[in-house]
Amino acid sequence: MPRHRESRILPYTADIMYGIVADVEKYPQFLPWVTGLKIIRRVSDTIFDAEMRVGFAGLSERYISRVTLHPESYCIDVVKTEGGPFRQLENRWRFTPRGDVCDVEFYVAFEFRSTLLNLVAGKAFQLVTAQMAGAFEVRARALSRKAIS
Repeated sequence: MPRHRESRILPYTADIMYGIVADVEKYPQFLPWVTGLKIIRRVSDTIFDAEMRVGFAGLSERYISRVTLHPESYCIDVVKTEGGPFRQLENRWRFTPRGDVCDVEFYVAFEFRSTLLNLVAGKAFQLVTAQMAGAFEVRARALSRKAIS
C-alpha cells in the first residue's frame, strides 16, 4: 500500500494549524480537487463522518470518512469508511507546539480498488498528497494575513 509521510516546521501555532485541518467543511475553499465536503453524521463532539467529493478532468468521486479529533494532543485521524475509488485510505495529522511555531507531521496511506489505477496513479498520487499538504500551509498564511489586517 503506497504511503506518504512528511514533516514540516511551520511559522504558525499548533492551535492555528489544528484548527485549519479540523475545519473540514472549509476544504473546498482551498484544497485542490476537493469539490465538496459535508459532515453527514456526528457521533460525538470529536468524532464525525464526512462525505468528501473529489474531482479532476471531468471525473468525480465521493467517499465517506470517519474523522476523529484529539484537541488535547493536537492530533487528527481520518479513515475512509465507504465509497469512492479507494479500497483503503487513512491519514493522520500531528501538531507539536513549539511556541509561535509548530512541527506538523502528515501521514497518508492508500490503496485504490483497481489494480490498474494503483499502478498508474500510485506515484502521481504521492505528488498530489504532497500538494494537498502544502495547501494547508498556504491556507494558514492567508488566514494569518487576514488576522493582521
